[in-house]
Amino acid sequence: MSIYEKLNTAMDNNDVNAYAELLHDDFKFVRHATNTEMTKSDWVNVISGMMESGKVTRTNSRCIYENDDILISHSFVSFPDGTSEAVLVCFTLSDGKIIRSETGATPIN
Repeated sequence: MSIYEKLNTAMDNNDVNAYAELLHDDFKFVRHATNTEMTKSDWVNVISGMMESGKVTRTNSRCIYENDDILISHSFVSFPDGTSEAVLVCFTLSDGKIIRSETGATPIN
């Protein structure tokens, strides 16, 4: 199973543990709005809160490209605060895990 398939399954099932297992110990998440970085534990806390809220929904999720080094995905995401965005994510892969994630997002009215 590809990283995208595993990631998609974890997100669809709100499975924080499965999601966290896909992240490299040296994982960094880069916030597109501020260009600041979060560590693996910081990001797992954020994604856990979103999953546990039950208010995050993804639609039209698709893998644009994936190989052993990179995964590019796109989806429409609705967040707990009521906002929605078209989200493009570039995942850098290392040792079969996600080591870096950078997003680009466009607000949807």
